[in-house]
Amino acid sequence: MKIAFKMHLKPGCKDEYRKRHDALWPELHQLLKDNGVSDYTIFLDEETNILFGVQQQSGSQSSQDLGTLPVVQRWWAFMADIMETNPDNSPVTVPLTEVFHME
Repeated sequence: MKIAFKMHLKPGCKDEYRKRHDALWPELHQLLKDNGVSDYTIFLDEETNILFGVQQQSGSQSSQDLGTLPVVQRWWAFMADIMETNPDNSPVTVPLTEVFHME
């Protein structure tokens, strides 16, 4: 199943966001793969600072459902200074509804 969601990047943080994701922690990468998350892409709308994430998932959990795990909590804390977050440092996410798909 493919899912999509949006998040909000703080203004002026595009380069830092990219830098941090270019150096994604190997243990977080492996955790996502082990939980069925693949083909994960994040796009940025630079006019609004909205991040658009889309990922393929083979299990019942998306990357946003793994928040009880320590490595995910550390990542959220690491990213909290450049993103809009909830009180637990998880990114504020809004699920998106698919309205068109072409193969």
